[in-house]
Amino acid sequence: MREIVTIILAMVPFLVPAQQVLTLEECFNLAEINYPLSSQKNFLEEQFQSEVRVLELQKLPKLDLNAQSTYQSEVTRIPIELPNTDIQPPNKDQYRATLDVNQLIYSGGSIAANAKLKQAELKTRQQEVEVTIYQVKERVNAVYFKILLLQEQEKLLDSKMKILQERAKEAVSAIRNGMALPSTNQHLQAEILLLEQQKVQLKYDRKKALESLSSLIYKDIDFNDTLLKPKIVQTFNTRLNRPELKLFEYKSQQLDISKELIDKEKSPSLMGFAQAGYGNPGLNMLDNSFQDFYMVGLKFNWRLFDWGKAQEKKLGVEALKQVVATEKETFVLNNEIQLQEAREDINKYKEILAHDASIVNLREEVIASSTSQFQNGTITSSTYIIELNKLYEAKVNQKLTEIQLVMSQARYKLIRGDF
Repeated sequence: MREIVTIILAMVPFLVPAQQVLTLEECFNLAEINYPLSSQKNFLEEQFQSEVRVLELQKLPKLDLNAQSTYQSEVTRIPIELPNTDIQPPNKDQYRATLDVNQLIYSGGSIAANAKLKQAELKTRQQEVEVTIYQVKERVNAVYFKILLLQEQEKLLDSKMKILQERAKEAVSAIRNGMALPSTNQHLQAEILLLEQQKVQLKYDRKKALESLSSLIYKDIDFNDTLLKPKIVQTFNTRLNRPELKLFEYKSQQLDISKELIDKEKSPSLMGFAQAGYGNPGLNMLDNSFQDFYMVGLKFNWRLFDWGKAQEKKLGVEALKQVVATEKETFVLNNEIQLQEAREDINKYKEILAHDASIVNLREEVIASSTSQFQNGTITSSTYIIELNKLYEAKVNQKLTEIQLVMSQARYKLIRGDF
């Protein structure tokens, strides 16, 4: 029997789910990998490859099979009669079937320019995905630090609960010995119940926040899992590395290539063609019979004047470039303002934290004295609870400031684009 118990106890660690420890960086990585929009980059790549293949197919010969049957009200006739010559006019019903081959020889660079534009469009659209994913990181950051704060509050409540339970035991003993009134324990029990109520509130708040984080990173998070407070090395570098900057760059490049394509569309083009056919009449209109025929040739096209259409297109593209430049300038300005605000928040919380430490130390000295007075019966449980609440209020404020400091540091890095 003892051996069976030993085996069961040895298996317990394997039966109980292991607790996870998550970091902020891991949550960012999971959000980036698992967010549904991430897969869109691959689909955009596939679309691009398909569009480029379609463009390359324009370089291959085009084969068309054509057939027609017509009846016309009049045909070409020779208006005079020639001696010793009998020229029959063609039939009014005519038939023809042809196989036409067209081969592009020179496109003026328009195919290559179109492929280059497709590549630029791909980079722009994929970068738009990166921008959206980065915005998800900002949401992850906010929820992550909310959970951290709730974790710390729960720890402080547990610590406070333990102290009150110890005081309650002392009160029960004092009441039995006739050294304290029953109300002493009642005050303590009421405060314990209040803490239990607060723990329930914190429990469900943290559960809701964990579910939100789980949805953002597409990973199951157990209620007992722990989130680590990040250690951030602070450097006040204002150089931006945001994905939006690359997006503005790619948009501008795309517009430059659009202007190149407009110029290429005005370039001359050369095409070879061949036609083989069978019909009545053939190429010889004077031979009123079915016959086969063929022709080959070159076709040259060069639009010399387009009434300023290309120039207007280029002016429109240039206007769009100015819009992109303005958007970039506005984005950089707003980010500089946000960086300044985050930097001020960091300095503010550092200064507050220094005061918080002093306040907690003083409150601990006060509660040590109050504990001794309570045990000696010189102060009531109500007075003791007031002092204990002040201590834990100071500790909550300290933890809140610590987390707000780290959150501001993380936000500074996010604004700058370092995550």
